[in-house]
Amino acid sequence: MIEPLLDAEEVARLRAALRGHGYTSAGIAGRIGPGATAAMRRNDYRAALRATEDRDPLGTLIRLFVCAQAEPAATVTRALHPLPLADALDTGLVTPSVESGHLQAGIDLEPYGEDWWVLADLPAGARTTPLPVDFVLGVGGASTTLAGATVREPVGSALDLGTGCGIQALHLSTHADRVTATDVAPRALRFAATAAALAGLDWELLAGDLAEPVAGRRFDLVVSNPPFIVGPGGPARYVYRDSGRAGDAVCAELAASAPHLLTEGGTMQYLANWLHVAGEAWQDRVASWVAGTGLDAWVVQREVTDPMSYVNLWLSDAGESDRRLAAEWLDWFDANKVEAVGFGLVNLRRGGHTDPEVRVEELRQPFEQRLGDHVAAWFHRASWLRSAPDLLAHRYRAADGLRLRQDASRGPEGWAVDQQVLALADGLRWSEEVDPLVLALVSGCDGSLPLGDQVELLAAAHEVDAAELAEVAGPIIAHLVERAFIEPLP
Repeated sequence: MIEPLLDAEEVARLRAALRGHGYTSAGIAGRIGPGATAAMRRNDYRAALRATEDRDPLGTLIRLFVCAQAEPAATVTRALHPLPLADALDTGLVTPSVESGHLQAGIDLEPYGEDWWVLADLPAGARTTPLPVDFVLGVGGASTTLAGATVREPVGSALDLGTGCGIQALHLSTHADRVTATDVAPRALRFAATAAALAGLDWELLAGDLAEPVAGRRFDLVVSNPPFIVGPGGPARYVYRDSGRAGDAVCAELAASAPHLLTEGGTMQYLANWLHVAGEAWQDRVASWVAGTGLDAWVVQREVTDPMSYVNLWLSDAGESDRRLAAEWLDWFDANKVEAVGFGLVNLRRGGHTDPEVRVEELRQPFEQRLGDHVAAWFHRASWLRSAPDLLAHRYRAADGLRLRQDASRGPEGWAVDQQVLALADGLRWSEEVDPLVLALVSGCDGSLPLGDQVELLAAAHEVDAAELAEVAGPIIAHLVERAFIEPLP
């Protein structure tokens, strides 16, 4: 059994201190004001420090755990009450500052959500020693991206592969009856166990590499923010980012494991990096991960980085500036003809189909906080299209907020339309150039007539064969439904 960093009594006392003094996301924002809160998100703590100079309990907690300040033992004691200072020192929550003789944070303790706290190692910028191999990362951009992209439908069982400090498991607890989480680092599991204990939650925590500890078991929802960094492989420098596999093999491995991890109708979602190799379409590379799995797949690429920027980013993330290591990493990219590295989200669903829908594409617009709603909707649309016996028999309507943009040029005979683009104003804000036939079909989607009747009217108006037009219209409508430009009516 994985034990938290603090025993049950210490957890209860720490929770009482944090709640009692208002050390929550809302409490901090209310204490220091919107300007200081916004500056703090940019790592500018000057206004927050000015706002907490009186060092009341909440102000001391902010200075200690958010602003990385060393504070007098007496004020820290008041801020942590009813948790005794001796217990906080024993567990490493706070530690003496060599420079000032005061106390400073020994662990990153961050409010998260409305009533959660996440514990992690101090980040590289707040440390005087190098990161340990089993460094536990706290809340970051990748973890919040995955949290926002996860489908939040109620499920019986959920699995978090590579849980780290437990962020994804916290979110899963809001809509899953049972939560299981794995991590290769036992120390990370202790941090996750502490987050669960502070939140009053009970998770099954298992030590091992990704899906290894749950071999033979199935789950309704699987999520992972894995150690996806691509490179030469070999022993991990830091387990939070390095899988030990070469290239993007760990991300391909996760896709291959999905059919064995998911219940019928189950979903897997994970963040991934993939290689852009010279002479090879990155879409084909990623699509090959799910070939033969029988899984529906929607994979979106959000960012693309050149090798030099990629290496510098991850060295900086770990507080390193090792030129030799950077050169070896870049030499590996050169030897493997890697031109760039893509970052994105892999969404898989076990639908029990022999002809799964697989779409791999670039999605440059910003992810919304509720991207998971759009992921769920995409899978539902794909399922509907597969099950609909006759697209022509259904009625459709244009999506709310659908817009038509036209570009025209002026010539000798006046204005002529050069391009027509359908665009969604909300959600994923997809846009697509359309021809007059597609525009005519969409224009007729007001819900009043089945598509077959609409095609008959178009054929008569343009004096074309109705059967031939129907044959063309079917795939067009299927594509428009999949892209959410139109929606079928009951």
